[in-house]
Amino acid sequence: MVFRGWPAEAIEFYEGLEADNSKTYWQENKAVYEELVKGPMDALLAELAPGYGEGRIFRPYRDVRFSKDKSPYKTAIAATLANGGYISFSAEGLGAGRGLYMPAPDQLDRYRRAVADNRSGRQLEQIVSQLRRSGITVDAHDVLKTAPKGYPKDHSRIELLRYKGLISWKQWPVGAWLGTRKAKDRLVGFLQTSKPLHDWLEKRVGPSELAEER
Repeated sequence: MVFRGWPAEAIEFYEGLEADNSKTYWQENKAVYEELVKGPMDALLAELAPGYGEGRIFRPYRDVRFSKDKSPYKTAIAATLANGGYISFSAEGLGAGRGLYMPAPDQLDRYRRAVADNRSGRQLEQIVSQLRRSGITVDAHDVLKTAPKGYPKDHSRIELLRYKGLISWKQWPVGAWLGTRKAKDRLVGFLQTSKPLHDWLEKRVGPSELAEER
């Protein structure tokens, strides 16, 4: 299957789900989801696999066990890439991310040490600056209000030290291009532009060594 973008009906599917997040709506429109939402994502991931590894699509069902919001379905389809990358499609358009989203304690420790180090820290500053100049957002899912324990509040890279992880992100609003192969071109462009950040994190932080213990 060749990726040709997401048709307007895929956007309409999520607009409808946002208005009526019910089992009835889902069952009546499940075929649309499978063919026009998930189908293009499957095709896209297959085309990206040679360069970015196998993709994995998240389940469309929300975990409502500990949430006040009992809406059963997610209003976006999202997937991860084995070699680093996150893709999301919804009624808001197309989004992509790359980096260290929710680091384990040992990863966060290595990240902060690398930020504090003059050589690797300055290198990261340059990478972040270049990404932001290119129109890519660089931030974290959570940020400390002050310096982390053991680091001075007046550190020259205090912004990066306060981040609990580091991700690059790009969001594109809905447009006619979304129904064409330009959607893949934009994603690939983002992934390539974000590669220096990905490589820095791979070298300086790497995977968690606590994973097998948990």
